Amino acid sequence: MKAVRFDEYGDADVLTVADVPVPDPGAGQVLVRVKAAGINPGEAKIREGQLHARWPATFPSGQGSDLAGVVDRLGPGVTTVAAGDEVIGWVDTRSAQAEYVVVDADNLAGKPAEVPWEVAGALGVAGFTAWAAIRAVNLTAGDTVAVSAAAGGVGSLTVQLARRAGATVVGIAGPHNQEWLREHGAIPVRYGEDLVGRIFDALLTTPQVDAFIDTHGGDYVEFAINELGVEPSRVDTIVRFDAVREYGVKSEGNAVGASAANLAELAQLIAAGELEVPIAATYPLDQVREAYAELAKGHTRGKIVLLL
Repeated sequence: MKAVRFDEYGDADVLTVADVPVPDPGAGQVLVRVKAAGINPGEAKIREGQLHARWPATFPSGQGSDLAGVVDRLGPGVTTVAAGDEVIGWVDTRSAQAEYVVVDADNLAGKPAEVPWEVAGALGVAGFTAWAAIRAVNLTAGDTVAVSAAAGGVGSLTVQLARRAGATVVGIAGPHNQEWLREHGAIPVRYGEDLVGRIFDALLTTPQVDAFIDTHGGDYVEFAINELGVEPSRVDTIVRFDAVREYGVKSEGNAVGASAANLAELAQLIAAGELEVPIAATYPLDQVREAYAELAKGHTRGKIVLLL
């Protein structure tokens, strides 16, 4: 089978698509024929070695967490799915970007027929992270929350889930994403100089921000605390892990939200037309370098997906 591999830390040029043996599922596991696999900024940072202290790679390394596909074979003791089932899932073994992947049966949810493969394959990490961020800042009806990189892979879902929670949402994004945010119930605000002034001007009669979800990094944590006056306990960042120690903010993301129950709930919202996963681009597996190069540009609306 074909699978993405890299043998050393580096940019997207270290990625190859190699011929490797098809793995065998063990007890409680399932072999899935992958139809779509999402790509995520965290994977690029792991490959570049930026997160070696937190998530070291061992070489040769595979890549990828999100996936959607068809159950091919069952390992011993699996009764929750059957061969031929269409499923959405995730792995913690950095192996989803391949033609076949072994997945723990507990990490799978059924794929509704209404959910396209590219959307299903992009859902796991971004969906779990957005779900966890909403929970982390204790978002409730009537709150105002600001979201950085609000039209990105995680940000676009965070905005929609925050609106479902009854919050007023300020979406911080570039000019080309303002209309998309407006269409999804957010108040769009361009990033850049005098951001605090534009946010409070946009809020008009209620110039107060209760919570902040940072999906971008940079100095947004400091901005939320020092300029918007948000309590650190109601700031969640999925990028600035150092800010947890320095300021007492939260950093709850994919690991906190990862469950088959959450995956199934998000998939049902998509099937019902109540949640959108924007797909910026799709690439075949053998163009994985090009896919990550596109991601690295940093202006993607929604997700980039590998289709197999």
